[in-house]
Amino acid sequence: MTAGGSDGKPWDVVVVGAGPAGATAARVAAEAGCDVLLLERAAVPRYKTCGGGLIGCSQAFLPADLGVTIRDEVESITFGLRGRRERTFGSTAAVRCRMVFRDELDAALTKAAAEAGAVVRDRTAVAALEDVPGEVVVRTGGGERIRARAVVGADGSASRVGRHVGVRCEQVDLALEVEVPVDPRDAAAWRGRMLMEWGPLPGSFGWVFPKGDICTAGVVAARGQGEATKAYMREFLERHRLADRTPLHDTGHLTRCRHPGSPLARGRTIVAGDAAGLCDPWSREGISFALRSGLWAGDAAAGIARASQQADLERALAAYTGAVRSILEVEMRASRDVMDVFSKRPTLFHTALTATPVAWRGLDSYLGGETTIPALLGTPIARTALKALKFFA
Repeated sequence: MTAGGSDGKPWDVVVVGAGPAGATAARVAAEAGCDVLLLERAAVPRYKTCGGGLIGCSQAFLPADLGVTIRDEVESITFGLRGRRERTFGSTAAVRCRMVFRDELDAALTKAAAEAGAVVRDRTAVAALEDVPGEVVVRTGGGERIRARAVVGADGSASRVGRHVGVRCEQVDLALEVEVPVDPRDAAAWRGRMLMEWGPLPGSFGWVFPKGDICTAGVVAARGQGEATKAYMREFLERHRLADRTPLHDTGHLTRCRHPGSPLARGRTIVAGDAAGLCDPWSREGISFALRSGLWAGDAAAGIARASQQADLERALAAYTGAVRSILEVEMRASRDVMDVFSKRPTLFHTALTATPVAWRGLDSYLGGETTIPALLGTPIARTALKALKFFA
């Protein structure tokens, strides 16, 4: 394909955002033979608020030999109800949840995109997009005008590209997070064990993820309860003896879940990952959604760039939107059913999860990438349990 960016020619594909979705899309499009420009507004590597847990599904969609450092591997999970009724379960899944730092993961994925042939340009913010016949013009904050045959927006939950496409979200949450150093004794106590604690606000929970001599800890709750969420964060850190540590990072961000049927594309522009509002409504896990949508977006962008007829363009767009709607949105709908019960009756939810081995085995198999939430909820036992939980909720 043409040499993008030279002699005034358009790039085949411009990807906005170098997180898991964007870096994956850039790599896949470059491997397909496209001239790809990957834009990132921050300097790479850059810190990103994120728990950094790689469930089995995420691991399955990472490039082979990625080279990112695994900081810990989860052998057990402790579930609690605001510091009470804690119970720990050991994982028997063939694939264990793995812990990474997001800046290291994103940097490794961006390096893989560059090695595939993508041109990476960081410290470049996108200010606006303009649809023109056969192309998209990407305008940067510095006044540069970049032409593209296809654009992938993967610029996070506050996505400018998402606004251009018209993405709407039905669930917005505030996540607060710290990364704190821990002494050798506490590091040993957390090694191989993660914590999930159901919180005092509807739909809220806290977590501690072990990463060697550092723990990533945080809480999440619906947006609009900022002071209450901050109070829960302080209480949570104190309860788990992390409040007296000086954080290496102390940040917050909004997670967004798309409204079903919200657009995924506009003309030659598609959105992926957080920019598309692709996130699990209950766990707020987003990396697996980002990696999968990024892979499909890279394929679609290559098809859009090659499209010489309107029918070719529509086929490429339909392939992408069809994959997202038939797989990721189905998973999100199932997770919303879980979230509805959890938000109304967290105590009942905790009891159902911890009182029966069947519930834990199901969750363990999901974390290991052996099954999905829709598949779990589709079993007769799960359907009966969910119906009962909804009745009591």
